[in-house]
Amino acid sequence: MNQTIDLLLNRKSVRVYSDRPVTREEKDIILRAAMRAPTAGNMMLYSIIEVEDQALKDRLAVTCDNQPFIAKAPYVLLFLADYQRWYDAYRAGGVKALCDQRGVEMRLPEEGDLLLACCDALIAAQTAVIAAESLGIGSCYIGDIIEQYETHCEMFCLPEYVAPVTLVCFGYPTPEQAARKQPDRFDRKFIVHRDRYHQLTPDEIEEWMQPRNDQMAAAGPRQDGIQNAAQFNYFRKFSADFSVEMSRSVRAMIRRWTGEAPLQR
Repeated sequence: MNQTIDLLLNRKSVRVYSDRPVTREEKDIILRAAMRAPTAGNMMLYSIIEVEDQALKDRLAVTCDNQPFIAKAPYVLLFLADYQRWYDAYRAGGVKALCDQRGVEMRLPEEGDLLLACCDALIAAQTAVIAAESLGIGSCYIGDIIEQYETHCEMFCLPEYVAPVTLVCFGYPTPEQAARKQPDRFDRKFIVHRDRYHQLTPDEIEEWMQPRNDQMAAAGPRQDGIQNAAQFNYFRKFSADFSVEMSRSVRAMIRRWTGEAPLQR
């Protein structure tokens, strides 16, 4: 294996940071790398906000499901799906007049455009994460930024065709964080398919869940009645309050993007 593969295989989320600052030069390297990420049609359907105002970081630590470490992160980037820039260019470039001349209606951004822009934003974010890792700078994704859509739109003055996709915290890890063991991943045979999707059978699901069920059993009986990893995941993740809010928030995001409903402030 080479250095790049080693970096990819050993990367882990870092939520506790040392006092060592991320320099402006390092920030610029991370941004430069992010902006070289693959992008649909070379359109760069994303924008990046450097969140430097401590008041904003403090508020994000609350709005993103109460995670105090966000406020302490030395460097925070907000990645946005952005079709506003291109739509404004279409209007400024006389697209409406040309559409009228051709007898066609000027199309507005729709759901597919949102998904494509989300892909662009996430690819840029992951490129930034790997660039930071190569500098020894740890990172942690904050998916909770897609909760509380209306609040985050107001905080960052997001127009109609711009939507938050992910927040990433960066910083040098403490020695304890650097030494922390990586979390286990699922076995490849449950994740990687060949030629077509394979839906797991009940026996395969039992085999897939077994390592995490063993971890739970080793920890001893629980007081909440949860007996296995599937039940734990359902109540801790899938049906938790933050997950319900995330779905509500995304519905509001899509309705605003497609013009079905204005932003409710």
